[in-house]
Amino acid sequence: MAESIVPEGNDRDWESHVERNKKPVLVMFFSPTCPHCRQMEPVLEDLAREYSQSVDFMRLNIIRFTWLAERYGVMATPTFLWFCGGKSVQSRVGAVLPAMLKKMVEEMVQHGEECRMRSTDIDFEISGYG
Repeated sequence: MAESIVPEGNDRDWESHVERNKKPVLVMFFSPTCPHCRQMEPVLEDLAREYSQSVDFMRLNIIRFTWLAERYGVMATPTFLWFCGGKSVQSRVGAVLPAMLKKMVEEMVQHGEECRMRSTDIDFEISGYG
């Protein structure tokens, strides 16, 4: 299979690519053995080609990065999570109709800046180790 234009994320680049990203981000949480994930890959690729100027896209393997999947309550694959201002704001689970996923992307493109402006920034300096 050809190299995907949608990058596969990991726990090392999560903060920079999702939590600190100024653009809206659509993340597809997947597992390598999931047939519905393979079915949704071309849909995600097409959306990434069409909307890459306004939205960032990422895939995350829940088998390799279980902590991130647990952190966001991902219990099935594929799970699509929208991030705005570093926070999860919307989700869809399963083999979503391509038209529905495209509509989600179009709405985020249309309202993404408003969403980002209304989001409270994450304070990365806070820790429980005072």
